[in-house]
Amino acid sequence: MIDNSELKIGAMLLAAGGSSRLGQPKQLLRFHGTTLLRHTAEMLTKTSCWSIVVVLGADFEAANAELAGLEIHTAINENWQTGMSSSIKCGLTSLINTEPELDGVVIALCDQPFVTAEHIDRLVRGFTLHRSPITAAKYDQTAGVPALFARELFGELRQLSGDKGARLLIRNHPDQVHSVTIEEAAFDIDTPGDVLRLTSP
Repeated sequence: MIDNSELKIGAMLLAAGGSSRLGQPKQLLRFHGTTLLRHTAEMLTKTSCWSIVVVLGADFEAANAELAGLEIHTAINENWQTGMSSSIKCGLTSLINTEPELDGVVIALCDQPFVTAEHIDRLVRGFTLHRSPITAAKYDQTAGVPALFARELFGELRQLSGDKGARLLIRNHPDQVHSVTIEEAAFDIDTPGDVLRLTSP
């Protein structure tokens, strides 16, 4: 944990998609004795973030059951099939309703299982020190999510459309990005081959 008493940072876990390329809901894949969804949500509760919202959509009932007992909020994206942008808008609205004076928001995905609470807090610490509009994970010679977006970019997050996610803002504002190396974020799950790599001993 870090001293984040002067800043209010929220966290948004995007878990509403139907995983069409994978052929099964990645949120419910097993990892270390639990599901990816539960694993990532629990991880976020161990960070310095003030408020956490998990955005659900596809397979809502099964996904929601996985979150029982956690100190988080859930938001239902009824338009999840329109793409990731609708989940970002849904999550941001929920967070601001919970904490109107947020200074920034971390956007995280449940298919990056090797991202830890310490990694998220390194993003928060980077934002605290540098106050860049975007503090993004750096891996594979690129910058991406998880990433922290300052309040001044909330309007642009709301203007995303279709399947365009937060990475678009990172690409559009290269001079406003402070990068934090998190090589573990390079592994994500999109294909059956990725699932095999995840579950292989």
